[in-house]
Amino acid sequence: MRRASGLLFSALVVCWASEPPKEWIDERTGHRVVRLSDEPGSASLYFNQNGYLPDGQRLIYSTPEGVSIVAWESRASRRVVEGRVRLIEAGRKYPRVYYVREGAVFWANVDTGETKRIGALPPRASVATVNADETLLAGTYLEGEPKTPVFQPMPPAPQGHPLERQPGRPSLEERWAARLPMAIFTMSIDTGQIRVIHRGNDWFNHLLFSPTDPTLLMFCHEGPWHKVDRIWTIRADGSQLTRIHTRTMAMEIFGHEFWSADGNLIWYDLQTPRGEVFWLAGYDLRTGERTWYHLERNEWSIHFNVSRDGKLFCGDGGDPGQVARAPDGQWIYLFRPELIPNRGIEDKSFIRPGLLRAEKLVNMARHDYRLEPNVSFTPDRKWVVFRSNMFGPSYVFAVEVARASAAGTRSGVMGN
Repeated sequence: MRRASGLLFSALVVCWASEPPKEWIDERTGHRVVRLSDEPGSASLYFNQNGYLPDGQRLIYSTPEGVSIVAWESRASRRVVEGRVRLIEAGRKYPRVYYVREGAVFWANVDTGETKRIGALPPRASVATVNADETLLAGTYLEGEPKTPVFQPMPPAPQGHPLERQPGRPSLEERWAARLPMAIFTMSIDTGQIRVIHRGNDWFNHLLFSPTDPTLLMFCHEGPWHKVDRIWTIRADGSQLTRIHTRTMAMEIFGHEFWSADGNLIWYDLQTPRGEVFWLAGYDLRTGERTWYHLERNEWSIHFNVSRDGKLFCGDGGDPGQVARAPDGQWIYLFRPELIPNRGIEDKSFIRPGLLRAEKLVNMARHDYRLEPNVSFTPDRKWVVFRSNMFGPSYVFAVEVARASAAGTRSGVMGN
C-alpha cells in the first residue's frame, strides 16, 4: 500500500509539475491541505515572527518579487510590496508590513498603499522585530571593523530557498568562537532614531518583542546550543537583563524560543541531554513556574508553536539528519498537552511535568528539510500554516486541524 501511495504521489507531482494542486487530502493523515501562495519561491515567515495582520483574516508572505498577502475567506492574494526586500513582520496594531530595502527600514499600509521610510540602518545591521504597539523596531549590528567581511549579521530568513551554508561564510562554531563585539538597538518607528540598549561579545540573534508588552524584548545568545546560555529578555530601555533558563546537566540544550500569544509564557525546545530526551518547556514570566511537556523521538520538531488560546501546539518534524535522528519524523504535527496529575508533595518551585499527545497532519516525506517548514497556527487555530518544497519550489501551505470528511475534496486525495 505504501509503495502504491508513493507511485500515486509521484504521478501527481509530474501531473502538477507546472502548478502544484490547490487542495488535497493527505491520504496518510486524513487532513485537508491547501496551497495559499501561487508564486514559486514564496515562503511564510520564520516560525516565531508575526505573519498575521490585526484583523486575523490575512497572512503576509515573501515572494521573489516582493511581499504579498492572502485572505483566508477567499484565498485571494495580491502583492503589497514590489521588488526584492527582506520582510520583517506584520504589525499587530496597524495593517502594515515592515521590511528592509537597500539598507533602510520601511512600512507599507496594505489597505491604503501608503509607504513610509522609517530610517537607515547602521552598517552591518539587521532588524528582526516590531513591538506590540508599533512604536519600536529592534535589531543588532556588529561594532568596529570585522577581521573578515563574511562575519555579517544573520537574521532569521523568511526566504523560500534552502538554508544552506554559503561559500566563504563561517560555520556556526567559527562565528560563535570569533567573539565579535555586537550591539542590540531599538529604532523609533516615528522618527527613525536609534538607541543602543545592550552591548557584548556574545552573538546576539533571534530578537523578538513580546506580542503584548511593547517594552519587553527576548533575544538569544547564538552558537552551538551546548556551549551557550541561549534565552534572555531585556527591557527596551536596556534594563532588567534576565536569563530565562539555567543549564543543570552536561550537554543539556535549549532554544528555538517563542512567546505565548498573551505574552505571559516563553516556550522552547529543551533536550536533557542533547538528542536523547525531548521536552517542550515553558516558563511563566509572572510566577516563575515551569512546565515541561515530554515528546517521543519521532515527534521532536525543529520548531514548535502554540495556538492563541494556549490549548494546542504544533511542530514541523525533522528528517534523520536533525539532532533527534528520528527514523520517522517527517511530519507536520498537532500536539494536545496533558499535565501529569500531582499526587505527591506540592511545591511551586517544582517543574510541572506533562506530555504532548501527537497527531500527524501532513506527510512531509517529499520535503527537503534544508528548508525549514516553520509552522504557525492561524488566529482561529483552525489551520496550521507552513512552507514546503515538496513540489520542487517552495510555496505557502496550510493544513486543517480538523480531520477532513471521507468524501474528500475536488482536488483529490494524495499519499506520500
